[in-house]
Amino acid sequence: MSFKTSLHAATAVTLVMAGGAFAETLTIATVNNGDMIRMQGLTDDFTAKTGHEVEWVTLEENVLRQRVTTDIAAKGGSFDIMTIGMYETPIWAKNGWLVSLDDLPAEYDADDILPAMRGGLSYDGTMYAAPFYGESSMIMYRTDLMEKAGLEMPASPTWDFVADAARKMTDKDNEIYGICLRGKAGWGENMAFLTATSNAFGARWFDESWTAQFDQPAWKETLNFYINLMNDAGPPGASGNGFNENLSLFQQGKCGMWIDATVAASFVTNPKDSTVADKVGFALAPNNGLGKNSNWLWAWALAIPAGTQKEAAAKEFIQWATSKEYIELVAANEGWANVPPGARTSLYENPNYKDIPFAKMTLESILSADPNNPTVDPVPYVGVQFAAIPEFAGIASQVGQEFSAALAGQQSVDEALAKAQALTVDEMEAAGY
Repeated sequence: MSFKTSLHAATAVTLVMAGGAFAETLTIATVNNGDMIRMQGLTDDFTAKTGHEVEWVTLEENVLRQRVTTDIAAKGGSFDIMTIGMYETPIWAKNGWLVSLDDLPAEYDADDILPAMRGGLSYDGTMYAAPFYGESSMIMYRTDLMEKAGLEMPASPTWDFVADAARKMTDKDNEIYGICLRGKAGWGENMAFLTATSNAFGARWFDESWTAQFDQPAWKETLNFYINLMNDAGPPGASGNGFNENLSLFQQGKCGMWIDATVAASFVTNPKDSTVADKVGFALAPNNGLGKNSNWLWAWALAIPAGTQKEAAAKEFIQWATSKEYIELVAANEGWANVPPGARTSLYENPNYKDIPFAKMTLESILSADPNNPTVDPVPYVGVQFAAIPEFAGIASQVGQEFSAALAGQQSVDEALAKAQALTVDEMEAAGY
């Protein structure tokens, strides 16, 4: 029996679940990131084991967030499974919008899920979403360009080092830009990056009385630093670049450094897709000497909206897609470097994975993020690159538009911050804070 065949048999045993006797067609909303595209290519394995078919609705990140939020709040019933994250899960679970996942069978081994991931996807001690992959953020950099600049990347660099290196690496005549950073507006796009970055600069969204802090010096320092750096060493059109756009630029060899999701490591080091696959190094996200790095904590996770008529089949899919066996299925088809990272403890104990160049840095980055103490000064909210309150997504989407416009040169940093402060104050007062 081949490895893949025995794997099929082993996984099939684990997927026999109560209520799964009838073949269903599941509609799943997901983000257009590489790991999810890969999952879609392996769905035949799930169908072969369960009889259930899958219809995918694959959306760009900002559109996905909007669609699933609108659908679940209105009880639209468009999806049997939604791809959501650490921000939505506890808020939606509190509202009664999600199905508990605490009854997955023992062989699923929920205790193997990394505590940071399980905690962020739980409410009142109950898990409501299962992590497909977990991530923090880190620096991915061109080792050849760093060497050419006469520099050596520290394991935990400062923002000053990164800015100096980015400017030295930049060669705009040859379309090489020292640094690629998110500029596309969105609470999960530029604001995820800028909020995490602001933590290292001593900024925060709110003080302990829920008063907005965009009129404070630390935010001005953060935004000025970011925009000056991007103007000097970033690619043209950066205000339209999110995760996927910067990934493409890095793979084409146009970025000296890219600070973004740890999950990107397998894509930038994959010789099938990346022209610089053998020239990539990794380091922790930068700090400013204040005790906080600029890294975030996130999981793209699968959850079941309450009220679906296909709950049993949906649980079977989640069990398949977030299992140890699925990781082995990806490894058998794509190699260990391409398995979904950051979700299970056992992956980081697996001898096949330990020597993957980015495995150790990914785990270190995840473990160093602290959602309960994300900032230099105390805050009343939980979350590293977001504040886990229902109002945050709407407010941060508007703030993201202002900051993106400042990066595009359509307004000054002072104007962007003044608008951010005013709209945040208005929205928070309207919400009763």
